[in-house]
Amino acid sequence: MLTWEQLLNQDRRKAIHGGGESMGSGIGRTESERDYDRILFSAPIRRLSDKTQVFPMEENDSIRTRLTHSHEVSNLARSIGVRLAFEHAEKVFGENHEKLGVKRNVPSLLAAVGLAHDLGNPPFGHQGEIAIQQWFVENEFKEEVDIDFTKFDGNAQTFRLVTCLQVLNDQYGLNLTVGTLAGLIKYPSIYGSSNKGGFKKFGIFKSEKAIISDVWKHTGLEEGIRHPLAYVMEACDDIAYSIIDAEDTVKKGYASFYDLMDYLTSFDSEDGVIDDVVNTARGKNEIFKQDSLSSAELNDISMQMFRVKAISVMVEAATNVFVENIDKMMNGTIKPGFELIENSNCAKLCKASKKFDFRYGFQHKEVLRLELQGNNYIKNMMSMLWKAIENDEKPDKPFERYAFGGISENYRRVYNASDKTMYDKCQLLCDTISGMTESYLIKKHNELKSLENAPT
Repeated sequence: MLTWEQLLNQDRRKAIHGGGESMGSGIGRTESERDYDRILFSAPIRRLSDKTQVFPMEENDSIRTRLTHSHEVSNLARSIGVRLAFEHAEKVFGENHEKLGVKRNVPSLLAAVGLAHDLGNPPFGHQGEIAIQQWFVENEFKEEVDIDFTKFDGNAQTFRLVTCLQVLNDQYGLNLTVGTLAGLIKYPSIYGSSNKGGFKKFGIFKSEKAIISDVWKHTGLEEGIRHPLAYVMEACDDIAYSIIDAEDTVKKGYASFYDLMDYLTSFDSEDGVIDDVVNTARGKNEIFKQDSLSSAELNDISMQMFRVKAISVMVEAATNVFVENIDKMMNGTIKPGFELIENSNCAKLCKASKKFDFRYGFQHKEVLRLELQGNNYIKNMMSMLWKAIENDEKPDKPFERYAFGGISENYRRVYNASDKTMYDKCQLLCDTISGMTESYLIKKHNELKSLENAPT
């Protein structure tokens, strides 16, 4: 049986292992609130501004990047946290909810995990993950490569980043609380484990096995069991992905507001939620038509009203399903692979919106062209960096020495403290690629390409 006393544990791994507070800067904030602040001010957050959400290398500033997506997921998660803490406190958190400080700690924890959930994603979005996987599968030494890399995933890289790579002043990464770390884990299993809890992916690299063991021990969790608040974070990601990506697809001019309304209606004309959202959005659209708006303005403002209505009903639905199922989450009887949105009355709205995004956005020829470019940049960059990593201790190779010296000092420090096995070398390669922004990757790729075969 899980308990909120453990799930909201505000201890940090550094303190658990005997370390102390170094700056004394936490006055006036709870530890969960400090977690959000640590994430917000970290360098990986800033790098998300130059990473793809849907549309690679986008020049239109109003189209979302991975950073704006993360802020929106964080906002939605915090909103649900506020509702849980203020409107459903006793039902969800029990009679000790005041002592647990849920009114401050739950919204801030959810805001933190929402903000951090995509930190480990490589350049060019999910196509970047695929490119990394393909490079390892296609490489000549593929038989030696671990599943951590052939099935590389940004979620596991996020956990590695905040616990190991983004160094403050020691080996504990951002040294987040164990409660926040547990809430961040979407897929609670170690790569290669037989216990995935019904979820579709692994979520922890083998290299972080000792860290996740710490986290599970001090939060009362175990492999295959999600932190209840991770369900909320996942739902908010689904809401943002389905609804807000549709808004950007229309903003790009790949489809119109009317295309979306027709698509949703044709998906299921008898679904009450879809009918309500479409009728509300169309009603606002009819009002806006009476003003002297251009077609682009009419599209934009109508999509905004669709977004407001759709997010409102989906947040309500996710909150209700969470409250209805909290006892099952806490006592371990929740069905494997359970998701809030999938089990809500908004399931069809979410599914239809994602299919619209895929058809009109992700599958647009220009998006596919740019993703192919990104795929090639990543694979070529990995091949050049692999030469450097594989030969990192051979000073007679100038290109390799130069390329290796360009890798982040944080990442090299972690690598140099390892045994420098094949696994460690592959991991350094993934750390380096995942830490790059898209413009930096292209710039560095072109620089190294010009030097790779230059006369010496």
